[in-house]
Amino acid sequence: MMQFNDFQIPGVIRFGEGALATIKDEVLSKNPSKLFIISDKGVEKAGLVDELKKVLEACETPIETMTDIAGEPTFSLVEETIKTLNQSKADFVIGIGGGSALDVAKASAALQDKHDLESYFSGKKTIENRTVPCVLLPTTSGTGAEVTKNAIFGDESEGVKRGIVSPALLPDAAIVDPELTLSCPSRVTAASGVDAFTHAIESYISTNATEQTRIYSEKSMKLFAEHITNAVHNGSSIEARTGMSWASLLGGVSLANAGVGAVHAMAYPLGGTYHIEHGVANALLMPFVFKVIGKTCTDDMVRVASFVEIGDFTSSKHQALEAVVHYLLQLLKDLNLPTSLKELGVEKADLPKLAEQASQVKRLLSNTPYRLNADQILGIYEDAYEGGFK
Repeated sequence: MMQFNDFQIPGVIRFGEGALATIKDEVLSKNPSKLFIISDKGVEKAGLVDELKKVLEACETPIETMTDIAGEPTFSLVEETIKTLNQSKADFVIGIGGGSALDVAKASAALQDKHDLESYFSGKKTIENRTVPCVLLPTTSGTGAEVTKNAIFGDESEGVKRGIVSPALLPDAAIVDPELTLSCPSRVTAASGVDAFTHAIESYISTNATEQTRIYSEKSMKLFAEHITNAVHNGSSIEARTGMSWASLLGGVSLANAGVGAVHAMAYPLGGTYHIEHGVANALLMPFVFKVIGKTCTDDMVRVASFVEIGDFTSSKHQALEAVVHYLLQLLKDLNLPTSLKELGVEKADLPKLAEQASQVKRLLSNTPYRLNADQILGIYEDAYEGGFK
């Protein structure tokens, strides 16, 4: 018997070219006294913050902006943003940007006016409800942050990345306009795009996957394979940008409801210690992780191979995993992404520490249909360090 309850997505999802213009409807429906826009310098420099403000002129509502986000956000940045939000007395948060800006926006909207923030950051307390309305607009196609109930931040004191999870982090509305991604640089397009694929494939094999979540992850993988190369190498193609926006959105929905696994668990320490971009870490680790964990989900690998159109392995199932791993490795070359941890400046002596940190991300490792221990995780890091299989 299949159940379709407890499926969590934002109350409103608007998708398509020109969808940005609909944000004024969301604002007018809440009648706020002041808007607070959270973004980053890159998005601001690309003119997207000004474009958003122009659309919002029709609302005749005062606006304050915060565009100090750079790189992977930390809990201290979230705390500073909440302090600024409280001082502004704004009562409606708009996040526009990549996953970092959106995570800061939804966490700030959920935690505004709440005390003892550290207890929420550490997971000792769960965010029961969001304080003010929140709308999210992605300018990249990868994180799916606009439709997920989690946000990931760096813990500077411990040098690790941790997530906070709560339905309160889901925005009131997610507005996905592929035109906002046209200015996204090719490397960011590649890294965020493979991040979307990571969400799709990990949630597809997750121990929490259902027939319902697999509908989303399957479609996401198919769209990724069809559009990623064109989006990276011909970024002005609105068709490719639209396809990748769909891949990101659908992968995000699947991630939010089925969860991700070992690839993300192993990417967190790389982000926390070396500040490697999340999408780059996922892309690099994925083939090495799947070479190991794929052994427990042969039928799934046959289906994944079909989704990305690398062959029909129904009569030779044992070859499907090798084909999928090769596809993931080839992606790194085709999209001009790093092919080894060594290339990213990771110190070989740090690998045991990274493995120990990754082994503690039990929330994600438990979603993986292969029980990895610290030694196996270390072996995966060692393979990824050299950029080839032993």
